[in-house]
Amino acid sequence: MYETAAAVPRRRRPRRGRERGAVLLYLSPWIIGFGLFTLAPMIASLYWSFTKYQLPGDPKWIGTLNYQFMFTKDPNFWLAVRNTIWIIVVGLPLRILFGVITALLLTHKRRGVNVYRTAFFLPTMAPVVAATLAFAYLLNPSYGPINTILRGVGVDNPPLWFYSPDWAKPALVMLGLWGIGDAMIIFLAGFLDVPKHLYEAADIEGASGMAKFRHVSLPMVSPVIFFEVVTGIIFGFQYFTQAYVAAINLDQSQAIGGPQNSLLFYSVHLYQQGFTYFKMGYASAMAWVLLIISLLCTVAILRGSKRWVHYQGGAFLR
Repeated sequence: MYETAAAVPRRRRPRRGRERGAVLLYLSPWIIGFGLFTLAPMIASLYWSFTKYQLPGDPKWIGTLNYQFMFTKDPNFWLAVRNTIWIIVVGLPLRILFGVITALLLTHKRRGVNVYRTAFFLPTMAPVVAATLAFAYLLNPSYGPINTILRGVGVDNPPLWFYSPDWAKPALVMLGLWGIGDAMIIFLAGFLDVPKHLYEAADIEGASGMAKFRHVSLPMVSPVIFFEVVTGIIFGFQYFTQAYVAAINLDQSQAIGGPQNSLLFYSVHLYQQGFTYFKMGYASAMAWVLLIISLLCTVAILRGSKRWVHYQGGAFLR
């Protein structure tokens, strides 16, 4: 008449098996796609990184010679690393700073604020190649509007921008700041999500505007800043399109890395080795070094985030 306690779990097992099968069935397109287009190429590139694979041809096992050449004999490897670190160290803090300032200005409810928010976000919708070509025109040292304005206000020798090894990377930073709409939207959402009672408590304590920003707003949006730091560093190590388009837009006498290789970033150097010189073995080794560096930086940031990222709702910085 009555089911035993052991019989109930036995009857539930087929149901759980069917549920797991249904889950795997729904996930199968992603699993198959991940295996064919991500996991398999990663395994193949890991093998190729230990081979001399010059297209057209077959890979030949050479051990760690690609990595030895990369760190000791490649004349452009460390230059590309320095350029990449520069764009991260300079460009990422400026991107976060301008994103925070722009978001703060757009948090206040005033007439036409939605129009301003849309206007600041619109540059993000522009294709990267088109935006880079537009900046190459604007910053052209001969006929560009920027230098024309600078000469008009009395600057006798305006910067050569992309044609100068000293100003090429700052020009890319300007291009990046023009398209901070995506960061602005994220910071704006973070600021608008700060509980109002925290500001009211700060007003009761007589806190100034700067004090409220430092002790209320900043801690509350620290997870958003953390997100931007992690994604910005990963994007910085993969910085490619803007630098490549700006370099090839120069005179034919200029190399793919721009004047004095000032635009030779890590991903540009990797692309050059793999798809210009067809050294697939060496390019695969560079790709794996890039992956390892990105992972190490991400882990380091995750461990250090406990000191400055605040996830609790009402905590003030002490």
